[in-house]
Amino acid sequence: MSETIDLTGDRCILKTVIRRAKDDATAPSDSLPIVDVHYEGTLAENGEVFDTTHEDNSVFSFEIGEGTVIKAWDIAVKTMKVGEVAKITCKPEYAYGAAGSPPEIPPEPRKGSSVESVSEEKARLEELKKQREIAAAAKEEEKRKREEAKAAAAARVQAKLEAKKGKGKKAK
Repeated sequence: MSETIDLTGDRCILKTVIRRAKDDATAPSDSLPIVDVHYEGTLAENGEVFDTTHEDNSVFSFEIGEGTVIKAWDIAVKTMKVGEVAKITCKPEYAYGAAGSPPEIPPEPRKGSSVESVSEEKARLEELKKQREIAAAAKEEEKRKREEAKAAAAARVQAKLEAKKGKGKKAK
């Protein structure tokens, strides 16, 4: 008795209602755009779970329409009410695009591409991800060094102030 709704009119985002909300349940609005969701992200090809809030019973919060989540969520969650449970199925262009989000979400094979070129593309994307992680780690290390330098400078200033206080007391 599940109801499937085509939210985009071109079957790019489908919402299948698993459990309806109560009639008087609240829905997101311009004055109430922040939502809390539980979710389980699965790959369409094999049903493999790539991300979930169910393992640790956490909640994911976001503001609808701000572009902080995949486009399918901005569109689909806007149509939901508190307590509703739905399965959202979307085309890659409404999620992570053809590039995917490796390694959890593989890239979409291009038409006419061979298994080798898909493997090469995955390897290229994995290398890009590693490079981004290395750059982020380097930035974090620089930030840590700056913080240490600030702390050391503050300690030197404090030591000088303490030394001046000590000399002032001796003179009295």
